[in-house]
Amino acid sequence: MGVAGHNDPLLGDTTCGSLLQQLQVIWDEVGESDEDRDKMLLQLEQECLDVYRRKVDQASSSRARLLQQLANSKSELTRLLSALGELSVSGIPDKATGTIKEQLAAISPSLELICRKRDSRVKEFAEVQLQIQTLCGEITGNLQFGEHLETPHVNEDDLSVKKLNEFLFELQALQKEKSNRLHKILEYVSSVHDLCSVLGMDFVGTVTEVHPSLDDSVGVQSKSISDETLSKLSKMVIGLQEEKSKRFAKIQALASQLSDLWNLMDAPVEERQPFHLITCNMSSTLDEVTVPGALALDVIEEAELEVERLDQLKASRMKDIAFKKQIELEDIYARAHIAIDTSAARDRIMSIIESSSFQPSELLADMENQILRANEEALSRKDILEKVDRWMSACEEESWLEDYSRDDNRYSATRGAHLNLKRAEKARVLVNKIPAIVDTLVAKTRAWEQEHGLPFTYDGVPLLAMLDEYKVLRQEKEDEKRRMRDQKKINDQLAAEQEKLFGLKPSPARPQSSRKVAGARANGGGGAVNGTPVRRLSALQSGGRTASRDGRRDAARPVAPVNYVAIAKEDAASQASSNHTGPCTP
Repeated sequence: MGVAGHNDPLLGDTTCGSLLQQLQVIWDEVGESDEDRDKMLLQLEQECLDVYRRKVDQASSSRARLLQQLANSKSELTRLLSALGELSVSGIPDKATGTIKEQLAAISPSLELICRKRDSRVKEFAEVQLQIQTLCGEITGNLQFGEHLETPHVNEDDLSVKKLNEFLFELQALQKEKSNRLHKILEYVSSVHDLCSVLGMDFVGTVTEVHPSLDDSVGVQSKSISDETLSKLSKMVIGLQEEKSKRFAKIQALASQLSDLWNLMDAPVEERQPFHLITCNMSSTLDEVTVPGALALDVIEEAELEVERLDQLKASRMKDIAFKKQIELEDIYARAHIAIDTSAARDRIMSIIESSSFQPSELLADMENQILRANEEALSRKDILEKVDRWMSACEEESWLEDYSRDDNRYSATRGAHLNLKRAEKARVLVNKIPAIVDTLVAKTRAWEQEHGLPFTYDGVPLLAMLDEYKVLRQEKEDEKRRMRDQKKINDQLAAEQEKLFGLKPSPARPQSSRKVAGARANGGGGAVNGTPVRRLSALQSGGRTASRDGRRDAARPVAPVNYVAIAKEDAASQASSNHTGPCTP
């Protein structure tokens, strides 16, 4: 079989025909037989068929690969669209048209676009999931301080926006939870800082015992927010607050002791100044104590040492201190007009101090209790004592008014006369209230005695006895005034009759009779209430305790005054009245 050749311009002059001609020329020259020539030509045809067959097989394999590639691309595209949650992608032909390569060329851009979108979505999922795992690790405490997690594996079968939004929603919830926990952490850390400052403790060393990340040098976002950290911080704050409360109570007790000891021994300001930080907290509340170091242990130790020193000093100065307390007690009783045996009380104090079983604290406690009871008793007597003072002031005004009424020059135009006139008007109003004041005072005194079961004494004298005597004397005075008015009427009538008979008034210079009117001086004349009764009250009061701190009488205490001027004037008036009992000769 011959192979026709032709001249192909692309192949130049060498073609199958030219080669076959060259082969025949060679065969002619060699002298090959026709049988050998046919055999060789058959071999050439077989080899050509094998070459074509191989090319066809290769072309078929290439087509199959392209078809598989096209199928894979379509399948991948479908899978990616499903994973991304999208229905289709613009640019992809709806029907399979054109050659395989054309179809591949048509689908490749969309596939590349979807792959890029897939890679971007995977990156987003990985970042979100990494943040979620990090936050979960921080919240549960499984993530150690400074540890970083590896990028998590992303499930590429579901990369939809819905799934991504679910992760984002979870991430936002975790971020909010972290923000709330950070806020609590910072509040706790701030509380620990303030408490450590007040207590004089090392803040960094204290707070890092809970977690190393709580140091100020660590950023806020890097601080531990685990349940364990929150629990430990909460317990630490509670513990520090309890410690603060204990130290505050101790400081207040020490401050009270220091103040009492200073006041007891009249300590100078220079000695008190170093402990101002302690004493200023006496009237403060626990929350108001914020000064750094105010409750430090060294401050408490210094205060304890000072209290111990003052206690030892107090024991050596106990005699002066005890007598100072006794003077305070006596002053309370003096102001309350309660009579006490001061010498016996002082002897008792000396015997206690000189005894072998002497305890300064017990003696001071006993005296403090006595002062407390004295203050309570004085308080219960306050209302009655105020009314006693008012009664005595009214008696003084009554005495002054009587003196003023006997003054013949009271209406003269002397200097200050108008002031005395105003005082007299006020005195008359007050004097008219004396009976009511006395009745009220009697009622209150009896009520007090019924309540307390003992008599109410004023400087050792029963007040009711004083009031009863005053009422009797006042009644005697009223009776005396009434008798004097009646006697004056009789004298005026006698004088009128003498003038009618003799035409002259009796001379006051020549007494007609030395006989006095009966009863005119029975109780001291007009001074019965303001003279003798007051002298009696004064005599009764002199038996009670009126000594001040230096042992002298208390001249400031108000007592009803003795109106000696009124007594003298009323005696003269009575004498003059008695002298007009008979007729007088010119």
